[in-house]
Amino acid sequence: MTETNREWLLAKRPEGEPTAADYEWREGPVPEPGEGEFVVRILYAAMDPAIRGWMDPSGNYMPPIPLGTPVRSVVLGKVVKSNAAAHPVGQIVSGLGAWADYVVARPGMMGPVPVDWGHDLSTYLHPLGAVGATAYYGLFEIGRLKDGENLLVSGAAGGVGSLVGQMGKIKGCRVVGIAGGPEKCRWLTEELGFDAAIDYRAAGDLSAEIGRQLPDGFDVYFENVGGPTLEAAMDNMAIGARIAICGMISAYNDTRNPPPGPRNMWNILVKRAHVEGLLVADYFPRAMEAYSAINDWIKAGRLKFKVDVRDGLENAPEVFNLLFSGAHDGKLLLKIADA
Repeated sequence: MTETNREWLLAKRPEGEPTAADYEWREGPVPEPGEGEFVVRILYAAMDPAIRGWMDPSGNYMPPIPLGTPVRSVVLGKVVKSNAAAHPVGQIVSGLGAWADYVVARPGMMGPVPVDWGHDLSTYLHPLGAVGATAYYGLFEIGRLKDGENLLVSGAAGGVGSLVGQMGKIKGCRVVGIAGGPEKCRWLTEELGFDAAIDYRAAGDLSAEIGRQLPDGFDVYFENVGGPTLEAAMDNMAIGARIAICGMISAYNDTRNPPPGPRNMWNILVKRAHVEGLLVADYFPRAMEAYSAINDWIKAGRLKFKVDVRDGLENAPEVFNLLFSGAHDGKLLLKIADA
């Protein structure tokens, strides 16, 4: 075990896309656990769009990251020191950590993952982690998807969106995904079984293309993008449509001049639609319900997924920005250490 703890601190609030000047690299001793605490050696950090919101002074659904403290992230790691009986040394855990080699955790901050299910550890930060729970509860609890309905998914080639679409197919739905680029669209239709995929970069009139693919409108729209994509989708709602708002990545870096909301909000009234936001933390007490179903689907070959693993804690800022350029392929993870 290395005796140095490396960390990325948030030095200042980013304006737009984060730059190197927004971070500070710090090295120090490996922390010691206090009473009831345990130290986790971080193996993987998830690169999630929500981190960008935590960097802003207002935060989002969590308080902002205080300046001069490590950048917050969902992580997976191994317990290396412990004063907590429920978390012995050697246990693999996941939860809220940081861009660092080591973090001190308390029970409730991180929990054990079911490694006995036999998957690669990265799987527990994708379909068998918060990403999978987000897809599952967003689709079935917020979207209230029924068998045979029409499902539209934005950010469909991303970690959450790709799982949502496949879950829709498992329920016998017509599934249309929106993604960027022909390769991602081919992956959705040829590998994951989506009925159609729309390349928003080449579509021209996105609203009209959605209408061509879903002439009767969508029953459920799983929203990951926001902005013009949300507006185009809202032109194509069926009566009683449900929109599950998971994320709006298109606007996360527009801190100075955030774009206006959709101009067609009237359609919510006309179509008697229901719009609801999703925070997966609300469902953590029930997470094993989702993970059990997802594990069964994976083992049956009905749910596929991709992870894009980049190496090196020192590369965290550059890797994080791949989220906004779209230059990643699958769920983006940063590997910090071997198990």
